Amino acid sequence: MIEKMKFLSVTGPKEDIDRVVNDYLSKYEIHLENALSELKTVKSLRPYIEINPYKDKLTKAEEFASMLGTDKNQENPTGTISIEEASETLATLESKFSDIYTRTNALEAKKEDLKASYERLRPFLGFDFDIHSVLQFKFIKYRFGKITRDYYKKLEHYVYENLDTVFYRCSEDEQYVWGVYFVPAGRAGQIDAVFSSLHFERIHLPDEYEGIPQEVGTKLQSDIHDLDVQLQECREESAKLLNEYKNKVLLCRDKFRSLTSNFDVRKLAACTKEGKQVFYILCGWMTESDAARFEKDVADDKNLFCLIESNEDQDKDSTLTPPTKLKNPGIFRPFELFVRMYGLPSYNEIDPTIFVALTYSFIFGAMFGDVGQGLCLVIGGALLYHFKKMELAACLSSAGVFSTIFGFLFGSFFGFEDVIPALWMHPKDAMTTLPFIGTMNTAFVVAIAFGMFLILTTMVLHIINAVRRKDAENIFFDTNGIAGFVFYGAIVAVVFLFMTGHAVPAAGVLVVMFLIPLILIGFKEPLGKLVEKKADAMPKEKGMFLVTAFFELFDVLLSYFSNTLSFVRIGAFAVSHAAMMEVVLMLAGAESGNINWIVIVLGNVFVCAMEGLIVGIQVLRLEYYEMFSRFYKGEGHPFTPFVKKSVD
Repeated sequence: MIEKMKFLSVTGPKEDIDRVVNDYLSKYEIHLENALSELKTVKSLRPYIEINPYKDKLTKAEEFASMLGTDKNQENPTGTISIEEASETLATLESKFSDIYTRTNALEAKKEDLKASYERLRPFLGFDFDIHSVLQFKFIKYRFGKITRDYYKKLEHYVYENLDTVFYRCSEDEQYVWGVYFVPAGRAGQIDAVFSSLHFERIHLPDEYEGIPQEVGTKLQSDIHDLDVQLQECREESAKLLNEYKNKVLLCRDKFRSLTSNFDVRKLAACTKEGKQVFYILCGWMTESDAARFEKDVADDKNLFCLIESNEDQDKDSTLTPPTKLKNPGIFRPFELFVRMYGLPSYNEIDPTIFVALTYSFIFGAMFGDVGQGLCLVIGGALLYHFKKMELAACLSSAGVFSTIFGFLFGSFFGFEDVIPALWMHPKDAMTTLPFIGTMNTAFVVAIAFGMFLILTTMVLHIINAVRRKDAENIFFDTNGIAGFVFYGAIVAVVFLFMTGHAVPAAGVLVVMFLIPLILIGFKEPLGKLVEKKADAMPKEKGMFLVTAFFELFDVLLSYFSNTLSFVRIGAFAVSHAAMMEVVLMLAGAESGNINWIVIVLGNVFVCAMEGLIVGIQVLRLEYYEMFSRFYKGEGHPFTPFVKKSVD
């Protein structure tokens, strides 16, 4: 069901808007509209322009709240806090954290420098000489660096014996060899050129190390560890400070969220000037019950004027349509999921939620009739919905109820058809003899008959929706309107009479029931315009119109036929379910009497999962393509409350 809406216009002095939003609007669900767009005929309207002073504070409060961690961030604070106290709290925290951040950043920078020094030195930890002393050599040149393993081998075999140089290898990995070579100062240029040709990459070590690399590396790691300890102390100090202010931080966040939300109402407000006084105007939708309470609540407020009107009372030039707010009994509410997936109903459209709930569950049960598996769906779906609040699980649980009912009707319990008696039939074995057609599976016959009933039902819903829209063409002449209902209903009646051995109506009656509705459907556009008294009722290109109408009628007849046959899948899946479970029983050795219960359990799990998924999709396809497409557009927009919380 769709809740009835009322349109509100709220007006008062500009400087009073915060009080009105906080004291009144925040207590009700209101879907605000842009006042400038709605009140086009009002002169001297201008937007309400004002910078939100709370956004920066909200950003800072949310930053502090996020530092508390996910769990603590979700807690509800206790008590209240004023705007002044909240602002002072944030300023105090920012000052204290600024000092911690300064120390932390300095320690982090120093740690990064030490880590960089260690990384430069690490490949040369195997160098067993004092680096500072080496860096002071005057007559011997040194070069720290790395060379690929391939070129190092060439250096060893072809070059090394012919050069006045010593290469000290410090470390190596799969790709490089790190080390240092020494050369006489007089031959440094020549030998450097040779090493360059071997792709030796120099690494410059600063003259800041005292001792051998291993000692220096140990000292650097010790210094890094000391910095980590100091950083941990800063983090603990930060955590202690946050924990001390935790409740106030959350109060600040909620306070500035509310203030920001309330302040943002101005984006949808308009201003107008009367004399020297400037007034704000707010427009929006409320449910009838909320509107009545709101009107009573503001009745004695002298600084506020409220006008409440229904959709029918609005200006005809208004382009606004009421938003859609669904309100269904709890047992049907999960099926709103399928409605939202297709599209919310328009305000004046029928809410198909209850229709979907009943038809989806019924058809699912008919296609998947099994007492045991149905009960599993009921229990499993109910548990998932209870603990995880999954709407789809609730739909599955409801469908499982009908699976259980049809399981009793079909006499099926986890695939066994001899445990409980069939109250109606076994789908795989039940057959019916029909005139002209011959013997046919009963499940198929019943499925087609049920499909015809559903098609006629959706036509009635289409007519109701068209009446609500005051759309004459769709009421009388559409394929799903009165003409289509008479035509298809006549076909259903004639088929029923013929199949049950009764006399078929005379030819004259059939002409009235078949031919006239088809002609009306073919000429629905001009006839609709005539009913609405429009001047351009008849098309200019009459020949082309007749050709188009002929082929459209052919398409209409074909769609009636295909839509009806589409419901055969209900019977087909009822039969296939029984056949699949028969295969499972056969594989488990049920016929021989030596039942393998592991195969029975695994087979039931497989069939329940696979066929349940397929049946669920197929039923949804029937809902959308064979039923929704006949009567439902789903072009509504959701009711979205703007203000949800009051500022204390």
